Amino acid sequence: MSAHQPEHQQVEAEGPGRSARLLITGIGGPAGKALGQQLAARAAAGSALTWAGVDIQSVDDPNYPDSELVARADDLAYLPSMHAASERFRPDLVIPTVADELPQLAVLAEALGARTPSAGGTAMIISSAGASATAADKLLTMWQLERAGVAIPRFAVPSDFADLDAALAWGAGPVVVKPRVSRGGRGVVLVETADDLDWGTTSAAQIVQTFAGGTEYSPQVYRSPVTGECTVVVLQKTELKEGRVGNAVSTVRVEGVEVRDVVETAIAAVEALDLIGPLDLDIRRDDSGTPVVLEINSRFGANSASAPELLSAVLLEWLGS
Repeated sequence: MSAHQPEHQQVEAEGPGRSARLLITGIGGPAGKALGQQLAARAAAGSALTWAGVDIQSVDDPNYPDSELVARADDLAYLPSMHAASERFRPDLVIPTVADELPQLAVLAEALGARTPSAGGTAMIISSAGASATAADKLLTMWQLERAGVAIPRFAVPSDFADLDAALAWGAGPVVVKPRVSRGGRGVVLVETADDLDWGTTSAAQIVQTFAGGTEYSPQVYRSPVTGECTVVVLQKTELKEGRVGNAVSTVRVEGVEVRDVVETAIAAVEALDLIGPLDLDIRRDDSGTPVVLEINSRFGANSASAPELLSAVLLEWLGS
């Protein structure tokens, strides 16, 4: 296991580099927008890269002057629409940013032999089908991390408890109820009293976790599919959308000894799931100060602009740019 936590670097022009074309999915979402901003900055600094984007709805973004509509990931027309977009744009590399599409795209990438930097033709930066499916389901993620001995909060499914009181007694305090499959912090509820959630509305589509009340981090990780080595940039969430849970409203980079255990936990988690490429994790310290993994997104995250090293690693390893 190897870790590298780089010092902060601004993007600098190093000449035009290799000419290459990218196709970014989900350009209307936070992760897609963050990538568009970074690519535009590189173009302004002299990069020879060109790029296009796709989304399920029209997107008016000056960082994506060339884009196309595709079907939703849960529509049978999704893969044909992605294939058509790829045929039109002829990208050297496809970068997915939408959690819902990853399991399907991983299967497609394996079928086309497009999941490695040396694939030739169009490559796609994505983990294996099995790893993508595991990371997409928070319950499967917890099972896998538990088996690997990676620190996680205690977890259960709603049917393990007769009612809310039983769940709170099990958690010895607040619990978090969230969808097993979701993105963007949707549907996450911090439950402390009966006023917070009607337990009768919970289902097998959700997971229950004990609430870790310490500092929350968003480690941004790139794991090489060639060497297995990781580049890790730790972002500390300084404000959350829903107060004590939810997406980050603001973050700061943190480095050094104080977050070495966070770096080690992030690397252990992505290795346990055998994920590759750009990855976005949620890690929080529990009451003992131990960093525990809450969930893993096997794609670029919304805060990747604060960790430009990830995009640099992608372009260097996959395109030689």
